[in-house]
Amino acid sequence: MESTEFNQAQMQLLEMMSFVRTPESLADLNKVISDYFAQQAQEEINRLWATGELNDEKVENFRHLHERTPYK
Repeated sequence: MESTEFNQAQMQLLEMMSFVRTPESLADLNKVISDYFAQQAQEEINRLWATGELNDEKVENFRHLHERTPYK
């Protein structure tokens, strides 16, 4: 069996999990982590918009984009 080597972030999360004692605590931790990544995504979108890499035309093009994995 192949072993997995964890990076520093993964190790810290595993250590923090020892403090999670209830389903409510786990839900709270999930929300905090989700909120963090949502904020990071929003900041990147704002940056793309400010630099002109993202605009109304490109957003409208996303509405009509249909990328699908070809099935064999």
